[in-house]
Amino acid sequence: MKSKPFFEAIATLVGTIIGAGVLGIPYVVAKAGFLTGLVDLIVLGVAVLILYLYLGEVVLRTRGDYQLTGYAERYLGKTGKVAMFFSMIFGNYGALVAYIIGVGAALSAIFNSTNSLLFSMLFFGFAFIVIFFGGVAVKESELLMSGLVVLMVIVICVLGIGKIDFSNLAKLSFKDLFLPYGVILFALAGSVAIPEMKKELAKNKKLLKKAIIIGALIPIVLYALFTFVVVGITNLATTEVATIGLGEKIGRTAVLFGNLFAVLSMSTSFLVLALSLKHMYYDYKINRTIAWLLACIPPLLIFLIGNRAFVATLGFTGAIAFGIGGILNILMFWKAKKLGNRRPEYSIKKNALVGIVLIIIFILGIIYEILRTLSVIKI
Repeated sequence: MKSKPFFEAIATLVGTIIGAGVLGIPYVVAKAGFLTGLVDLIVLGVAVLILYLYLGEVVLRTRGDYQLTGYAERYLGKTGKVAMFFSMIFGNYGALVAYIIGVGAALSAIFNSTNSLLFSMLFFGFAFIVIFFGGVAVKESELLMSGLVVLMVIVICVLGIGKIDFSNLAKLSFKDLFLPYGVILFALAGSVAIPEMKKELAKNKKLLKKAIIIGALIPIVLYALFTFVVVGITNLATTEVATIGLGEKIGRTAVLFGNLFAVLSMSTSFLVLALSLKHMYYDYKINRTIAWLLACIPPLLIFLIGNRAFVATLGFTGAIAFGIGGILNILMFWKAKKLGNRRPEYSIKKNALVGIVLIIIFILGIIYEILRTLSVIKI
């Protein structure tokens, strides 16, 4: 069936994008104002869609199959490869730290406990063992879990729609425009899916553009709907892991349902990312045990040092990792226009102004998150 690879490609992008980031968006949007957050989500959603279309053209202009670091090396040289490698490593480790924090918070809400540290450590111990033995089924379960997250969002919206106070949704604050920036970028990250989508559409690559557009728009719509309901109900009482505070407003059933899915989503994402890191270190000929420790221990140490801020971790990781990756994607797109070695199935007109504006946004976002983080830790 010709349409099957097309829907698989869409599902790959949606599954890669949708994850724990959705749980952090309502908190920052509530602080900035719903209308402010909606502006951010629309602007950044369009920016990310453009980036993914750029990257789609890059992979189509290139013979052979590569990962993002391979495309960066081909078009930007060794420096580009190192920068892409850094952005991916930084993003992965930042996400792992956030998931340790988030799972602990969600489990403590389920068991009505205040000891989230204990639950974080129990989760890490479980994940540590699974990652050591490999977890063959983990990667295959990621797409299923993403589908369950979508279901969770829909069910929570249905349960909560009647409890919305629309006065909670009227705030617009341009001075807080960058406040939701990093978390939203984190939640929209999915660049690694584009090369995989090319493989899935190997016999019908002309559908890649359409698959990217649909696959990028679905998460944006879901995020907007989820944030609309959560902020509409909890407003400034919105918790960092949104399902915790929402459950308190809707009822115990919502606490159990919402946080159970939050745990499953973040757990699966943690295992997938950690396993990917372990296998990447294998590729660099590192001993299996050392690779396992390198994948797991750094995020644990960062967590134990004292990082307990779920949303701040998402925001910092999203702004830095996706900001650097986004800039590299634009530069690769410009280079591929000249140096690509095959005719692509679609082509986006090169508009230098659009690229420059996006680069400026990413640079400003990186600077903002660094300054904000330094001000919080008083360095």
